[in-house]
Amino acid sequence: MAEGERQSPPGSSEDTPAATQNFIIPKKEIHTVPDMGKWKRSQVPVAYADYIGFILTLNEGVKGKKLTFEYKVSEAIEKLVALLNTLDRWIDETPPMDQPSRFGNKAYRTWYAKLDEEAENLVATVVPTHLAAAVPEVAVYLKESVGNSTRIDYGTGHEAAFAAFLCCLCKIGVLRVDDQIAIVFKVFNRYLEVMRKLQKTYRMEPAGSQGVWGLDDFQFLPFIWGSSQLIDHPYLEPRHFVDEKAVNENHKDYMFLECILFITEMKTGPFAEHSNQLWNISAVPTWSKVNQGLIRMYKAECLEKFPVIQHFKFGSLLPIHPVSLC
Repeated sequence: MAEGERQSPPGSSEDTPAATQNFIIPKKEIHTVPDMGKWKRSQVPVAYADYIGFILTLNEGVKGKKLTFEYKVSEAIEKLVALLNTLDRWIDETPPMDQPSRFGNKAYRTWYAKLDEEAENLVATVVPTHLAAAVPEVAVYLKESVGNSTRIDYGTGHEAAFAAFLCCLCKIGVLRVDDQIAIVFKVFNRYLEVMRKLQKTYRMEPAGSQGVWGLDDFQFLPFIWGSSQLIDHPYLEPRHFVDEKAVNENHKDYMFLECILFITEMKTGPFAEHSNQLWNISAVPTWSKVNQGLIRMYKAECLEKFPVIQHFKFGSLLPIHPVSLC
């Protein structure tokens, strides 16, 4: 568990018992650039502090561990994987349409409409009945996590919504402290698989300016957590992730290398040209420095960028305003 963080660890009890909390439907609160100040307050119990604390806690939890590491899998984790399996099955049931434009297949909108309709029912399969009042609030983050149905695009803001979805499940006690490794290795990794399938099946566009907010056009968090996995590795160094042989031999053990493999499958040409930011990162001497640098970059290029955070939604679990304890 990360030391020195202000946030409560995943699954810890909150000041307000979840069962008696007044849940609300999350909504957008960042409408102009000056509104970003409300989001970035880190000294009070608001969304930014809770969200980044959650990311850092999981970052510490997976440090030095392979994806094949043995870890506890709770009933809640299994239910979340089943939820993601359902989303995967719906992709198979909604084939791409024949259309003249290469990108943004409109069948995605049919797939998304099904999620929009069923999201609360899906979340209700994960959340116990005594916490049923939380379902509408938590379900919003699930719907926000799979891309935009108007633009048929996906980016780090959508990825952040899924992390927020998991963070909310921790805050109401569905996920607990001993679920940390499984949250990343089993749930988030399955989410990545489904998102990659969505991206490929419906030819989704990168959100933002040609994916400028992501390291591989779409994702960021698996690079943070994946680099933490590789800290103090006996022989794999950052320079090795641009080596095809090293990636092919180790990608099933490390999320970072799985990301690199996906990039090389989706893009052609020299790696230094199509993934210049990652190419530069490969020159960093240690995984610890890579991890620290990526966390700084994530804060600066994703969490503190108005085009990303303007879409984030705030409710009672991830509030934009300080929570009154009176």
